[in-house]
Amino acid sequence: MRFSKAVVKHRVLILIIAVVLMVPSLLGMFATRVNYDMLDYLPEDIDTVNGQNELLEEFGKGAFSLIIVENMPDKDIAALVEKFEAVDHVETVLWYSSLTDISFPKEFLPDALYDEFNTDNATMMAVFFDTSTSADITMDAIREIRSIAGKQCFVSGMSALVTDLKDLCEQEEPIYVGLAVLFACLAMLILLDGWLVPFVFLASIGMMILMNLGSNYFFGEISYITKALSAVLQLAVTMDYSIFLWHSYNEQREKYSDHKDAMTVAIQQTLASVVGSSITTVAGFVALCFMTFTLGRDLGIVMAKGVILGVIGCVTVLPALILVFDKPLQKTKHRSLIPNMTRFAGSITKVFPVFLIIFALLIAPALYGYNKTNNEVYYDMGECLPQDMEYVIANSKLSEDFNIASTHMILLDSNIPSKAVRSMINEMEQVDGVKYVLGLESVLGSRVPEEIIPESIKEILESEKWELLLINSEYKVASDDVNTQIDSLNTILKKYDETGMLIGEAPCMKDMIETTDHDFQVVNAISIIAIFIIIALVEKSFSLPFILISVIELAIFINLGLPHYLGQSLPFIAPICISTIQLGATVDYAILMTTRYKSERIAGNDKRYSVSTALAASIPSIIVSGMGLFAATFGVAVYSDIDIISSMCMLMARGAVVSMLCVIFILPSLLMLCDKLICATTFGMKKKEKRPPNGPDAPKDPTEPKETLSQKIEMHV
Repeated sequence: MRFSKAVVKHRVLILIIAVVLMVPSLLGMFATRVNYDMLDYLPEDIDTVNGQNELLEEFGKGAFSLIIVENMPDKDIAALVEKFEAVDHVETVLWYSSLTDISFPKEFLPDALYDEFNTDNATMMAVFFDTSTSADITMDAIREIRSIAGKQCFVSGMSALVTDLKDLCEQEEPIYVGLAVLFACLAMLILLDGWLVPFVFLASIGMMILMNLGSNYFFGEISYITKALSAVLQLAVTMDYSIFLWHSYNEQREKYSDHKDAMTVAIQQTLASVVGSSITTVAGFVALCFMTFTLGRDLGIVMAKGVILGVIGCVTVLPALILVFDKPLQKTKHRSLIPNMTRFAGSITKVFPVFLIIFALLIAPALYGYNKTNNEVYYDMGECLPQDMEYVIANSKLSEDFNIASTHMILLDSNIPSKAVRSMINEMEQVDGVKYVLGLESVLGSRVPEEIIPESIKEILESEKWELLLINSEYKVASDDVNTQIDSLNTILKKYDETGMLIGEAPCMKDMIETTDHDFQVVNAISIIAIFIIIALVEKSFSLPFILISVIELAIFINLGLPHYLGQSLPFIAPICISTIQLGATVDYAILMTTRYKSERIAGNDKRYSVSTALAASIPSIIVSGMGLFAATFGVAVYSDIDIISSMCMLMARGAVVSMLCVIFILPSLLMLCDKLICATTFGMKKKEKRPPNGPDAPKDPTEPKETLSQKIEMHV
């Protein structure tokens, strides 16, 4: 009560502090670097990551791009190469003339080398940068290369991808927030009981979102997925807390003549409610932190922080705003559009066996689709971009003109004899899908003594420690074919050099596939176990966690199974994150209803009356909560041209609706079926029953003032 009184007493000071904090929050938000390279989140101890670090340290080569120039004479290409070499952080430009323009006999150069770099109307060159793939200065260099070359030049590679991705994200992100706010506001205007209420809610939640985004500055950087989704998600999952406080405050106003006294009680009761409600949501986000692919930790920490800030804002900033704007808020109230659900709830419990049959029939197809969807995800981040992006066009040109879909690099011990290296190259060129292997030995042929090779060539492909080889592959990044190819190449490499490393985009993607497959199982298990324990402690029951989680898991299986039946392929990160987020964010719906059912049974009412009363009382809150999450994410899903953002928002929007329907229709049926088991395995539930005064088909009216607040608060503890 002390805390509540302090908030009410110092409401103006709280608002002043909140507004002042917006300044450093905005500065922190703009100063937080955004990482657009998914490969940066791979574990540091794997060969591909170590190899990339070695490439940068030993050769001064980090990022790598293949560039195609079409319909340009050789002399103009040579001039273009000189301009590329003058771009800041371009370390090497490697093409046919890099070898032929030096004083070296052309007859020593294999004919295949020319064919590798040239077609009838196009020339290919490899550009190495002295900075990492997703560094800001690398992206600046990519933009400068594009501006120098004009429309005849096409730049591929991960650096080009992250450059296009960054530009598109920065263009779209403000619109994401605008759409989330607009649709959430519309949902609240329709479903709540006041015309001004949504704007007060959005002001409070908006301040907490800014504080969350600003405090990310202390992490150094966040991923673009986290930046794009965190504001939308925080708005969606913390909107409930504001609704709890508003309902509580309105009920207390009927009991207290002074609105400040009413708010004091409302804060105290709501604090217990939202803390209980937020625990499962935070647990879902914390589970993401156990991914070895550290993008999960990035998103999990930011969103858990956002939920905690949402709780703080709900019991500090929002009460202060409501008290300041109390008169206009009360004057603009209107009747809620959600009807009384008493009859509807009674009809659900009357035919509960029908919904049990539906539950049983849905399990097999939902689980089948869920497993299929998980096997049909894509890992190539190029697929998440629109087809008219420069990177996508460049990759198409590379495939059409040169039959190259991916490029690998090998770091080989420089002390390996040339004869052994040639033998290794010959073996590698026999591997399916390998188009050509470029190295000192393959470029210059066996007739050239190593002693006469000019230093200018050696510097490009050899350091004191390593020799660098490039492998052009016909197979697409993240495909089954290229992963099999990488296994074969690694087997050959390790036969000649145990310390050798195969690196590049495709090997990194293969590691990502293996890492995230393991992460998916771990995160799912941790989130389910954590939420099971939370429900068991909150409900003091052994059986209820199984029932509640089974309902939400069915909703998750349906949600993630639908893409398979709809012929859609999801980005790999979506199923991992959505299964955890949907469980943590929507299991509250089930807890809400179950806690009310439990209190009715403890009071001695029979099972049907208890379930009907719980359902009727819970439906309005479940609808407002579910539609709030749907509204905040659906607009972004429809608008975004970045498939990874669009897919995750669509899954969250659809997941909210599916969870809402499962809780309203299936959970009451399971409570009816398992009533005896629940009573036997739940602490404090009485076996003695009494019939309600008006019969089992007449649950209490959940809108009665004496019941609504106390029961709603109790349900969320």
